[in-house]
Amino acid sequence: MAQNFTIKKRNNLVWTIVILVALAAVLGVFFYTKASKPDKVVFGETLKIHYEPAEAGEEKILKYINEHIAPDYGIKIEGVGIQDSSLGNGAVASGELAASIYQHELWLREVIAANGFELSAVFPIFQWGFGIYSDRYTSIDELPEGALVAIPVDGGNQAQALWLLEREGFINLSGERQNARIKDIVNNPLNLKFKEFDFLALPRVLDSVDIAVGYVSNFDAGKIPRSKGLLFPKAPRIFASQLVIGTKFLDDPQIKKLQEVFKDPRLREYLETTDDPLVRGIYTPVSDN
Repeated sequence: MAQNFTIKKRNNLVWTIVILVALAAVLGVFFYTKASKPDKVVFGETLKIHYEPAEAGEEKILKYINEHIAPDYGIKIEGVGIQDSSLGNGAVASGELAASIYQHELWLREVIAANGFELSAVFPIFQWGFGIYSDRYTSIDELPEGALVAIPVDGGNQAQALWLLEREGFINLSGERQNARIKDIVNNPLNLKFKEFDFLALPRVLDSVDIAVGYVSNFDAGKIPRSKGLLFPKAPRIFASQLVIGTKFLDDPQIKKLQEVFKDPRLREYLETTDDPLVRGIYTPVSDN
């Protein structure tokens, strides 16, 4: 009995050792493979671009590029609408998406500071059209002294509205124009009065103010006809939408092709000449200054 018991014990021990050795070998191969072949983003023929789904014109621009420009560079463009900018920017930074097209440089700086994303604005691709609208006047020259002006309340859009008014000679500002607020007005010959609103609300309050300054796309969405626009001045270049790419992918061959696609002069020509109501006047060529 004792001899049989000893033999059985040895057999169990041998099999245990064999199993442990085999398991160690499998784990070793697994971790060696992971170490020698780290995960790497590989961009294929189709490059996905993040746009704001609320902005139908952005999708139209991407479709035009995919049909008329991208084939000449050997790639395809696919728009991906994501309303949450944190999710979208995170996807661009990680390489899940190749780029985004809906942020100006100042906004992007705030995004990076808040989230730590590694993103690069490589060059501007279009401007958002801005307009000065009125329900009460047909010419900007009719604007009376003490007129009430509706402008966006948020920092970047308010700065752009005030800068446009300065460029048209209505006010003068102190400090950096891209950070301008109402308090920075230092000269106001017509003694204009300013009232702040959410930029999406500007079309709804147009009948209660003398003029409102904001995005053409918002007034279009609010069913305000373009004929009520007194001026459509060119926006400052710093507020142009940037092609934004994950910093670590800037030298990727497919991403380099993507950059060439967006530099193609046919994009500017399209923005200047298209009759598409979702694009014309809403997205304009980049300003010279």
